[in-house]
Amino acid sequence: MSAATILFAPDPHVGPASALHRFASPPISYDELAQRFRPIFARIAEGAIAREQSRALAFEAVTWLREAGFGALRIPQAYGGLGASLPQAFRLLIELGEADSNLPQIFRAHFAFVEERLNGRDEADRQRWFSLIVDGALFGAAMAEKTEGTETTVTLTKDGDHWLLDGYKFYSTGTIYATWIVAVALEGTEYVSLVLPTTAPGVEIEDDWDGFGQRLTGSGTTRFNRVEIGADQILRRVSVEQPPKTSYIIAYYQLFHLAALAGIARAVLKDAIEFTRAKTRTFAVPGKSSPRHDPLVQSVIGRLASLSFTADTLVEGVADAIENSYQTTLNGQDATELHTSANIKAYQAQQIVIEQVLEATTLLFEIGGASAVSETRRLDRYWRNARTLASHNPAIQRERAIGDYWLNGTPPVGVLQAVIQSEAQAKNAADVSARNP
Repeated sequence: MSAATILFAPDPHVGPASALHRFASPPISYDELAQRFRPIFARIAEGAIAREQSRALAFEAVTWLREAGFGALRIPQAYGGLGASLPQAFRLLIELGEADSNLPQIFRAHFAFVEERLNGRDEADRQRWFSLIVDGALFGAAMAEKTEGTETTVTLTKDGDHWLLDGYKFYSTGTIYATWIVAVALEGTEYVSLVLPTTAPGVEIEDDWDGFGQRLTGSGTTRFNRVEIGADQILRRVSVEQPPKTSYIIAYYQLFHLAALAGIARAVLKDAIEFTRAKTRTFAVPGKSSPRHDPLVQSVIGRLASLSFTADTLVEGVADAIENSYQTTLNGQDATELHTSANIKAYQAQQIVIEQVLEATTLLFEIGGASAVSETRRLDRYWRNARTLASHNPAIQRERAIGDYWLNGTPPVGVLQAVIQSEAQAKNAADVSARNP
């Protein structure tokens, strides 16, 4: 998307001293957003089975969304974006997940980058990155690593007036489709969050994700070999000794998976209805018959519709909770309790959405018999994708955290917070060892 196709004309008065809420435009309606993106979602859905069968990465689909301004969905209209609320954004993500569950996950890191800018206080930082995103830039992530412990091994080393980035990351979801990478590295006792172009010398992105589901998310390896990093690419530094800061980002990240799962439940219902209406044969019934009038089949469809409705409702409820957190913070009020509440609600929703969507992806086959397992339909992708999404953030760990919260008031801890705590513990152990050789 070029500057000539900017979504909204940015407000020329937005300056370094401006606050986001001072430039709130009349909110965009969900109908307006849906009208913009539903035709693209329909095109994405048309190619979903073919992409799945050939494991063709969704470059074309991502391009369609980027050119329509999907990446600027949450950016306020004052900066040239669409200005969607969090509930609106996640309703759209459910629709996108219905078309192809790989796509919401591809955009997860990008939208998180935008959300962090929305919650930051640096107006120059917002203007810099929002202008690039409105013009079509997409961000991927290189955060997680496959290591023996919870740690970061990617390093940032000072080299004259710049730094060198070395190491590799796994689970780099969306990075293969992106123009920029958000990465975390360790420099001494500090975690450094930084950005770099995907085309920077020394960057290598591999599509080696070998999961049996979500095969097209590009969740593979990103390697850094002496990649030069300038001072303007450093976003922030966090000491391993710094107490973790509470925010709604835990709920935000989780909600992308839940929205994709809710989208899968919708797709299951849609395919089940279309499959049933087209059939003219019922198992163990002689002659030509119509399964759509079979009470047993009707019962299955009723159950699928109920499961889909529940998933939608839970996602929308968590989206409302994080929107409340965001608006409270935007208005300069303490939102600590709201952040914790939103994170716990996301964990609680996860327990129900996962179980019910997995039930739906299995129950689907009860309406079709052997013909439903045809490779031409690839209905198995729904279970595989749902199971993979459910495995990214283990529900058993989150269930324990919910219990700890309700029993002891312990707020949930995010992945980065866990890494920081792990590094701090390792540092303390090393200090004790040095004092007592």
